[in-house]
Amino acid sequence: MKTMVLNQYGEQSVFEPAEVDKPSAQPGQVIVRVAATSINTVDTMIRQMGKDLPLSPDLPAVLGMDFAGTIETVGEGVTGFAPGDEVYGCAGGLADLQGALAEFMPADARLIAHKPKSLSMREAAALPLVGITAFEGLQRAGAKAGRNVLVHGGTGGVGHLAVQLAKHFGANVYSTATGAKAFSITEGYDATPIDYMTESVADYVEAYTSGAGFDVVFDTVGGANMTNSFEAAALNGHVTTTVAMVELDLTTAHFKGLSIHVVFMLIPMLHNHHREAHGNILEQLAQIVDQGAVKPLLDEQSFSLPEVGQAHDRLTSGQAVGKVVVEV
Repeated sequence: MKTMVLNQYGEQSVFEPAEVDKPSAQPGQVIVRVAATSINTVDTMIRQMGKDLPLSPDLPAVLGMDFAGTIETVGEGVTGFAPGDEVYGCAGGLADLQGALAEFMPADARLIAHKPKSLSMREAAALPLVGITAFEGLQRAGAKAGRNVLVHGGTGGVGHLAVQLAKHFGANVYSTATGAKAFSITEGYDATPIDYMTESVADYVEAYTSGAGFDVVFDTVGGANMTNSFEAAALNGHVTTTVAMVELDLTTAHFKGLSIHVVFMLIPMLHNHHREAHGNILEQLAQIVDQGAVKPLLDEQSFSLPEVGQAHDRLTSGQAVGKVVVEV
């Protein structure tokens, strides 16, 4: 089968075409004919950092975590799936798991679900990693009807889904953004945009919560912005973050009694730990999507499998609006 592989990591790394043996389904697995895969920040980190990241696969590496496609074969013990089923998931591209930058991909059946019927393969491939992250983060923080939820980075990959899901769960949703395009996207999700370039945390906390703070703050930005999240949170509030690799003074969090939730959605894949939880979330996401409550935001540029290097460049340039997708 055709693949695009990395033969080295680092600044000089390039994706190269290669022919490899088509995988066969092991017990508990399905083989998927890949239709599309989306690029996530972690994919670009693996490419650049290589073995400095403990989750990077051995070379030559077939990356690509997210996918949408059609089941070719089903392994022993798999129930609920059959050849011809259209599925989506996040099931490879790290450690010893082959990724989606290939014609065919083996996937643990616990990590996949039937794709949303209302989405194209390209759209469905944009959802799994960011959708699971947004769903898990909101659930752990108790986002529900009547809660005030602030999403930092609400037009980003995880952020735009966190905004829509929080709205679906009945919360009052606010999102930091800047620029007319980002404001328009946020308002299109029936959320209130907050210009972080012109409004201080104290100002928007006062304006939108009468100074009480937000019940849930979902921080997809991280770094120094975590201190803004602590400042914006209500007493005994919840802060969810997807980027906690930072040293922080937790004094504010202590005196506010905040609960901090760190979401690292790769744990089930890396450690074979409760993988069925991801399949369950994907099933729920598909239902929510088909109800019309959530729609993935895709970047305007399209890429084919041989153009995966350009797709990586598009994401790292910071110019992409929405998920960058490669069609296989």
